[in-house]
Amino acid sequence: MTAELIDGKQIASEIRAEVAESALDLTERGTRPGLAAVLVGDDPASQVYVRMKKRACEEAGIYAPDMHLPADISQSELLDRVEQLNEDPKIHGILVQLPLPDPLDEAEVMLRVRPEKDVDGFHPVNVGRMVSGDMDAFRPATPAGIQELLKRIDCDPQGKHVVVMGRSNIVGRPVAEILSQKQPWANATVTLAHSRTHDMGEIGRLGDILIVAIGRADFVTPDMVKPGAVVIDVGVNRVDDPTREKGYRLVGDVEFDGVREVASWITPVPGGVGPMTIAMLLKNTIKAAGRFAA
Repeated sequence: MTAELIDGKQIASEIRAEVAESALDLTERGTRPGLAAVLVGDDPASQVYVRMKKRACEEAGIYAPDMHLPADISQSELLDRVEQLNEDPKIHGILVQLPLPDPLDEAEVMLRVRPEKDVDGFHPVNVGRMVSGDMDAFRPATPAGIQELLKRIDCDPQGKHVVVMGRSNIVGRPVAEILSQKQPWANATVTLAHSRTHDMGEIGRLGDILIVAIGRADFVTPDMVKPGAVVIDVGVNRVDDPTREKGYRLVGDVEFDGVREVASWITPVPGGVGPMTIAMLLKNTIKAAGRFAA
C-alpha cells in the first residue's frame, strides 16, 4: 500500500478562491473585509509569516494595512495600538504575531483583542465557546484546517478512533476537542497522547486517523501507524542537509517515506497542513466581516 497525498496547497487554494468570492460579495454590499496582522520587532520567521498573510489577504481582496511596530515599543503603547484596531470599523480581524519581543506580556496583549475580532481563536472567550460546541465561535486556524483537510478527502471522523500526538494549546488540545464534538465532520473517539504517554507506538496504532504535532523530526515511524490510517503531519522541523543549497531541508514529525507505505492518506511536509493555516485564517476574517455587515 502506498498512501495518497493530501495536497494541502491545492485545497488551500480552493478555499482562498472561495474566500475571494465572499470578500467580493461583502465589498459590493459595502463592507470590505479587513485583517490587521500586528508584527512587533524584526524576528525573521515572524516577518515571513506576516508577509505571507498580507499577500494572501491582498490576493483575496481583503484590506490588510501595514502594522509593523518597533521592537522597543512599550507595553502600554502596544495595548493602545490594539485598542485602536478594536475601534477601527475597517478592521474586522486582528492577529498579533507571536512571539513578542521581551519584555512584552503576550498574554495581556492577546486578552486586549476583542473576542469578535480574534480571528486566531485564541481569546479565552472564543476558546470557551469552542469547547462548549458553539459552531459560530472562531476556531484556531490550524485545527480548523485539519478538520477541513479530512472533509475535502471525504474522511468523516464519525465513529473513528482519532489519535492526537501533542497537547499544545495551538494544535493538539483544540483539534482533539473539535473532532470529539457532537458536530458534523467530528463525532470521533479521541485519544490525546503527549510527551509523558507510555508506549506511544501502541497508542499510535489505535488510530484510524493519526494527527501528529509533537515537534520532533521523524518521530512517528511505520511501526507506530495502523495499516490504512489517515496520517496528518503538523510538524515542521529543519534538519541539516549538505546536499541542499540552503544546507537544510524541512521534514515533519512523521517519517514520511516509511509511513507512506503503511497509511492510506498522508500529508506531505511542506505542502500539507501549513498552507491550510492561512486559508482558514482568511475564512475566519470573512466570518468576522459578515457579522459586522449583518
